[in-house]
Amino acid sequence: MTSTDPAPDKRHGSVARQFALATELPFLLVSGVVGGGFLGYLLDRWWHTKPVLMILLGAVGFVVSLRDLLRRLQKDDPDNPTQPGP
Repeated sequence: MTSTDPAPDKRHGSVARQFALATELPFLLVSGVVGGGFLGYLLDRWWHTKPVLMILLGAVGFVVSLRDLLRRLQKDDPDNPTQPGP
């Protein structure tokens, strides 16, 4: 008995690409928060505004990281209609 289902469309290196993306995304989120928080900490020490800028720039870093994460996921999505096909 043979199957008439066509083979799934697999791109070369798709497993490696998905693994790289899965390991990159947590670092992307954490680095934005840590980078923004550290910059806020330095500015707080300089301007003597204790936790205000650290919290504010940490939140801004999170939002920017989240935006970049969503942009990267959308770019790698094979079902995205705005992408040109292979």
